[in-house]
Amino acid sequence: MATIREAIFSGSWYPASARECEAQIQAFMTEGRLAGEGGDLVGGIVPHAGWFFSGSIACKVIHALSRSGSPDVVVVFGMHMHPGSTPCMYTAGQWETPFGNLKIATKMAGKLAGKFPFSVNRDADFSRDNTIELQCPFVKYFFDSTEFIPIGVPPTSFALDLGEAVVETADSLDLKLVVLGSTDLTHYGPHYGFLDKGTGPEALDWVRNENDQKVIDAMAAMRPEEVIKQGLANRNACCSGAAAAAISAGVKKGAQQGECLTYATSADKSPGSSFVGYVGMVF
Repeated sequence: MATIREAIFSGSWYPASARECEAQIQAFMTEGRLAGEGGDLVGGIVPHAGWFFSGSIACKVIHALSRSGSPDVVVVFGMHMHPGSTPCMYTAGQWETPFGNLKIATKMAGKLAGKFPFSVNRDADFSRDNTIELQCPFVKYFFDSTEFIPIGVPPTSFALDLGEAVVETADSLDLKLVVLGSTDLTHYGPHYGFLDKGTGPEALDWVRNENDQKVIDAMAAMRPEEVIKQGLANRNACCSGAAAAAISAGVKKGAQQGECLTYATSADKSPGSSFVGYVGMVF
């Protein structure tokens, strides 16, 4: 039985204390534009690099969702998986954050675990994965009383079925739901073994304006199957299953269009021959 999953990346990928995290979040809120009133927003896509690189983007997405009201449950889809990976989920316990622990929505998670072949409550599945943990301080800060469910999703059609099932399960329990899909975009350069367009400014322009744009367009059009296809074929989404699950849930909730709040690359903060794309979207 899971108890408390300790925060592994605090103090390195994001600040360790609540005071430092809050100061950083307040600074993020002054960078660039903030989304307007949330209306009927039900979910979003967030990046998961260290906060220095992409924290501002994830912060703005989760803040935008908070303006639609406080949910009962936030489901965070993530994990670096391949098509043969086994999906995984916590169904009990808590996850540590600098703002206090996030409790697992046990009743909802238990129902989901009965529908799909998850690997359940194994710390080893999540132990070194940053994709979900990096969102947890934002979730706790903006949705203090919410419960959450972390789910690792492979890039297969399973993601689409799971997204729909998450909505159906929340509805059956009369729970207000918000979903997040955690993925970075193209990882380009010698560090990642991806040099199809050479190096230099032309390669960066290609990633920004062509390769990443293809998957962003699929996300905005709410086409989860195309997001998976793009990620596998063009290496422009490292966790396409997670993004697809969130989008599938959004479609099930009635969302028809995604909005790109902001896009950036790691080269904006740290220029170099290797870089990563990041997008923040709401729907």
